[in-house]
Amino acid sequence: MFAVIKTGGKQYIVTPGQKIKIEKLLNKEGEEVVFDQVLLQETEKDTKIGTPLVQGAKVKGKVLRQGMGKKIITYKYKAKKREHSKKGHRQLFTEVEITEV
Repeated sequence: MFAVIKTGGKQYIVTPGQKIKIEKLLNKEGEEVVFDQVLLQETEKDTKIGTPLVQGAKVKGKVLRQGMGKKIITYKYKAKKREHSKKGHRQLFTEVEITEV
């Protein structure tokens, strides 16, 4: 049993009990979150493919933690112009455990 959900502009294949890191949500730790944008849902009996979404399908999860990813450094350099720039970025994320598909 699995489903394909869409959140934060990305698509994720999820199964019950799986932990995923997604784009930051406003929910607090320990709260339940419901993903209603389900693109595909497979059960033991059949497979439902949405056009574009599966009607009435929901995936439930529990927020485990809010955090920041590893630091990513970008460095740009223009030769012969003495021009350079260095920037760092840490992406915010929410870790969710899928409880029900």
